[in-house]
Amino acid sequence: MLTSGVASAAGNGGSNPEGAPVNSIRIGEIDSQNGQALAGQAYRNGVALALAELNGAGGIDGRPLELVVRADDGSPDDAVRNARELIQKEKVDVLTGSMLSNVALAVSRLAASQKTVFVVGDALSDAITLDRGNRYTFRVRPSTYMQAAMLAEQAAKLPGRRWAIIAPNYEYGQSAVSSFKLLLKQARPDVEFVAEQWPALGKLKAEDAVRLLKQSRPDAIFNATFGADLQQFVNEGSRQQLFGTVRVFSMASADALGAAGHGDLIRNWIAIGYPADQLATAEHQRFVGAYQKRYNEQPRLSAIFGYTSMMAIAAGLKKAGSTDSEALIVAMRGMTMDTPLGRIAFRSLDQQASMGAFIGTVSEKDGHAVMSNWQFLDGARYMPNAVYVRGRRPASAMK
Repeated sequence: MLTSGVASAAGNGGSNPEGAPVNSIRIGEIDSQNGQALAGQAYRNGVALALAELNGAGGIDGRPLELVVRADDGSPDDAVRNARELIQKEKVDVLTGSMLSNVALAVSRLAASQKTVFVVGDALSDAITLDRGNRYTFRVRPSTYMQAAMLAEQAAKLPGRRWAIIAPNYEYGQSAVSSFKLLLKQARPDVEFVAEQWPALGKLKAEDAVRLLKQSRPDAIFNATFGADLQQFVNEGSRQQLFGTVRVFSMASADALGAAGHGDLIRNWIAIGYPADQLATAEHQRFVGAYQKRYNEQPRLSAIFGYTSMMAIAAGLKKAGSTDSEALIVAMRGMTMDTPLGRIAFRSLDQQASMGAFIGTVSEKDGHAVMSNWQFLDGARYMPNAVYVRGRRPASAMK
């Protein structure tokens, strides 16, 4: 039987506030909406679908799961203030959510200080599980290192050696570029990086950035922009004919490019993506069917991260037999579980999940961007090795 954790000053495992379902397990979610409307809504849909399925099946050992949501508005300070309220006032047992890496890092630090488990669903920065990792933080989505490794593996096959970079100048972009450079250089010591553009998030001056990239005469470009910045980059790059002879390798998912209506502007980009309409596995079809029945639309990639994060919390709680944070950490380290994309495990060393990713060519079909020649890469193959992790992750996080 699932037992409650011992109440602490942080409120972890304490009694439910007035109006909460009797004996419910409270999950606090830091909800990212700022500048990520489509992805953010899909993520929330995935969380809600998982919650409905779990409670429909009787909850965890008969206890219902209750979601308590607070927004971060893209601000680490707002996120920390709201996460503290979730822990201390709302008495949540576990934290989850966040999409921006700087927000996730801020919440992770707060969660550690409050000794509350935090399951990151979508944020990418390597620092979350490496340099600024802690024993209370787990992550579902493949990290920047893992996705950069997948892209670098393909990029190393290009005959050209002149590379340009465009990435948002904050934690995620810096982490993505650092890992891509490291891994591509390991595979191809002859490559050189001839230009870099680092716009502030959401403030890309596309005309200038594209002009400077084009002047550097690159053979290929590594792109880590997303959202409105990505839309401007694609539009202006097409206008200035940047993409005619230059191959682009993109961390931004191909479905995001398609949703932005850029299918007729993008050809032969290599990107991380989600070919949802081309997947025939039983576990994925079941997820898509349930999602479409509930929301009457096709899921986006972020929906899988939201869904899996909630399912991971439930699996950890069930395995631990308790809402106590220390018991939950022990239970989730090394834990395996099924997801819409197959079976994953949370590696004990860095508490990073082994979820894989799709990589393929973005091509145009009927004015929309679609993935072709894609392959699903097992995340376990692209995780940093133990020596690398121990060189970056704090010793205290591995206790």
